[in-house]
Amino acid sequence: MARPCVTFAGMAITTFFRAEALTSESKTNYIREVWNRLQRIPGGKRLFSGFIGRLAPYTGTIGAVVQELADGYARVTLADRHAVRNHLSCIHAVALANLVELTGNVALGYSLPDDARFIVAGMNVDYLKKARGTITGECRTPAITSSAKQEYQIEVTLTDESGDLVVRGTLRTLVGPKLRG
Repeated sequence: MARPCVTFAGMAITTFFRAEALTSESKTNYIREVWNRLQRIPGGKRLFSGFIGRLAPYTGTIGAVVQELADGYARVTLADRHAVRNHLSCIHAVALANLVELTGNVALGYSLPDDARFIVAGMNVDYLKKARGTITGECRTPAITSSAKQEYQIEVTLTDESGDLVVRGTLRTLVGPKLRG
């Protein structure tokens, strides 16, 4: 009995979360719509984070969880585990860069007007301290009220469990209108 539910859920997810819906002809902001629905239910934050990982498979490899998402703000956590560690027993630099990009992208994606899309065109990451323990990414984006073509600097910070800054990142992100087909 559980199997049909999983299959149905998988079909619904596939239909609801087509990458094309986020970038081309959709008339809504799916990131905002889905987060607003899921974050209230038990396990919804993990489910949402898994959906994001399906849309951007490489991003999903680190297993980060979106904890908070609102207009212009995101907080995402990354658990310290063997799969994201390097040879120095700390979280790998690329996993941290991935967390910077994920945190900035969900903050921006949630905040965009319904007719806008974005792409990261560049990234700067400063590693300030070895990252150990759960790492928290936070981002506050500038207000984006139009889908007019424009470049934005999206600042992201990563802190460890004691609140120490371990990474400061900047995403150079291009925002523009969704394609109309």
